[in-house]
Amino acid sequence: MKPKIVVIGGSGLIGAMVVEKLKQKGNDAVAAPPDTAVYTMSGEGSDGALAGAEVVVDVASAPSFEDQAAWDFFQIVGENLAAAEVADAINFFRTAHENLAAAELAAGVKHHVALSVLGTERLQDLAYFRAKLMQENMIKGSPVPHTIIRASLFFEWIRPIAQAGTDGDTVRVSHSLFHPVAADDVASAVAEVALDAPRNGTVEIAGPDKFYVDELVAKVLEHDKDPRNVIMGDPGGLFYGIQLDDQSLMPGRDARLGPTTVDWWLTH
Repeated sequence: MKPKIVVIGGSGLIGAMVVEKLKQKGNDAVAAPPDTAVYTMSGEGSDGALAGAEVVVDVASAPSFEDQAAWDFFQIVGENLAAAEVADAINFFRTAHENLAAAELAAGVKHHVALSVLGTERLQDLAYFRAKLMQENMIKGSPVPHTIIRASLFFEWIRPIAQAGTDGDTVRVSHSLFHPVAADDVASAVAEVALDAPRNGTVEIAGPDKFYVDELVAKVLEHDKDPRNVIMGDPGGLFYGIQLDDQSLMPGRDARLGPTTVDWWLTH
């Protein structure tokens, strides 16, 4: 009998893909929305939500890629929240994870899988990544066996990145290297890790090719026949208000590389 797998955030883009991929392999995968009782400030009812689960996959804090949702998400990444609101958001993630960890212990969960972002420890000037690093450290400190998956920036983030760097008809974004990846490839990696034994460590997933951020933004806008002008090689180009170097968003040598290319993604 295959284990029950609960996917928190299973109604979102990545979560829905993960659930579908697990079900295609005959697994008992259950989608739990990010506001489910296992992931709230109160934690009430969390034991029942995880009853019988051997694996919990947490993709609850992965952003949507619908235009407005993605823009709202990156407003948060870009530190546009007031300091008190940032503190509240981080406190929410802390309390929610504490409730989730307690529920996992009570339910006898054997593997906690969490989706994070490649380069999180190098992006600590941004509130979202401070929250993600805190979450990672809490997972590592929990007695529940775990695997953390750090994914590179998704292809689906390119248009929101362009929007964030737009001033009139001009786009200024970071001239730094990255290895973007298709969301579907990330979902495949998450599903595979969920079926493996816990690593009690971190794995990385990136795309097959590296680009400069401004280079790929220009490529996507050209494909879209978008008339905005991308300033190439701009030394003042920023990533949501911060400077990046060529290591900030890059994977390590042991990263898994997804097969989907940007050219294929743009035409499908």
